[in-house]
Amino acid sequence: MGSYRKQINIRTAAEGAIVDLTSTLEEALRDSGFQEGLLCAFVPHSTCALFTIENEGGLQKDMRDALQRLMPKDIEYEHHLRWGDGNGHSHIRASFLGQSLVIPFHQGKLDLGTWQQPVLMELDTRGRDRRLIVQIIGDH
Repeated sequence: MGSYRKQINIRTAAEGAIVDLTSTLEEALRDSGFQEGLLCAFVPHSTCALFTIENEGGLQKDMRDALQRLMPKDIEYEHHLRWGDGNGHSHIRASFLGQSLVIPFHQGKLDLGTWQQPVLMELDTRGRDRRLIVQIIGDH
């Protein structure tokens, strides 16, 4: 059993942008040389999230719309009142979605479903530079 770590910088375009991480995570897994184990992806940020989705335009819009219905951008948040940065909704959304993702792998391939892609979603009020940490534990 061994471990491998890689840090990847990602620039997001705007609030609500969804970045497909499939090829990025597959490359990290190849670089590790492991065949069996677990891949953990983590973003050390409080206004973006990681999750899996069928990454197509309709579901991307549905996800943005669902977040707006559940955690509206245009209501008053204590965070707004305290800091004046207008991104209280971003923090709440990120807390619900989460900042980490664990994917098992077998024979050097991520165990993802046919229509399942790991993604990073920008939840802040503008595009930002994000850091993705990939930690892999496995066997050769």
